Amino acid sequence: MELGEGTQDRYKKVTLWKESVDELLVKVFIELHAVAPSEIVLDVDTTDLPLHGKQEGRFFHGYYDNYCYLPLYVFCGDHILCARLRESNHDASFGCLRELQRIVEQIRTAWPETNIGLRGDSGFCRNEMMSWGENNGVDFVFALARNPRLRRIIGAQMHEATQQWNQTGEPARVFTEFEYGAKKTKKGGWDCRRRVVAKADHIDGKENPRFVVTSLPKQAWGARALYEDLYCARGDMENRIKEQFSLFADRVSAETMRANQMRLYLSAAAYILFSGLRRLGLRATELAQAQVSTIRTKLLKIGAQIRVTTRKEWVSMASSYPWQDLYKQVWSNLRCS
Repeated sequence: MELGEGTQDRYKKVTLWKESVDELLVKVFIELHAVAPSEIVLDVDTTDLPLHGKQEGRFFHGYYDNYCYLPLYVFCGDHILCARLRESNHDASFGCLRELQRIVEQIRTAWPETNIGLRGDSGFCRNEMMSWGENNGVDFVFALARNPRLRRIIGAQMHEATQQWNQTGEPARVFTEFEYGAKKTKKGGWDCRRRVVAKADHIDGKENPRFVVTSLPKQAWGARALYEDLYCARGDMENRIKEQFSLFADRVSAETMRANQMRLYLSAAAYILFSGLRRLGLRATELAQAQVSTIRTKLLKIGAQIRVTTRKEWVSMASSYPWQDLYKQVWSNLRCS
């Protein structure tokens, strides 16, 4: 498979304008809303796509312990806004700011009054990302990698959590917050001090402290609510990424990065179709919240006999098909949409 750059070429099997596809992913998300939402949260994350050949950009990633690509995904709830294939010889945040800038610009053109927030793990906790958010009215909450200095700051709270665990034998957590600034070094640092929320956690007989840094004021989000209700909700994005695998996003066996990016786009496009099916066809059914793999198995990956005549195409399904009523309901819902 080859991926063209938008030029007409009789020898290309596929010609694609990449910028148009990127724009389309955001445009579809915007068009799904009859009224602009008051606020949205953009989740950013990455995953590994293992490589088993000599593909362009092949690189061994120590964390994942294999040769892989490291694509960047951006979601808003169930909606995919970005699927960017990247080599794995960069950290998680590589190129993320550029993608977020174009996504936020497109969203704000359509919804100028909507508040936009960012959420991600510690791989995206970078000064340039946070400074851009602060300078452009985009709030953020990112995990902050723990270090000895942070551990010392929450020493009293960790002691309190340990005491609670000693008394009850149950997991104990104590929340606190403070102003923190990463020291400037040749390798980086922060431009200013920022609000950090800490969870002093003691579980299974050992300490398990966690930290997040945010631009949100404590008047809007208290320490516990910020961590448990806002930050931890990003875990749902991992389910959305797993759904990409159900649509073969990990089939990156083509020789070039451009061709494999095309495959990632096709998986994203298929996911959009499945999301539409889930939203319209499966509403008020037992599969209204089902994942893509379940929908494929029960509604699409089924046996049928197809006969084509001059006037009609006949699809005859097995009488033993166990979800006939569900299939009929989906068909009815789609016809009425």
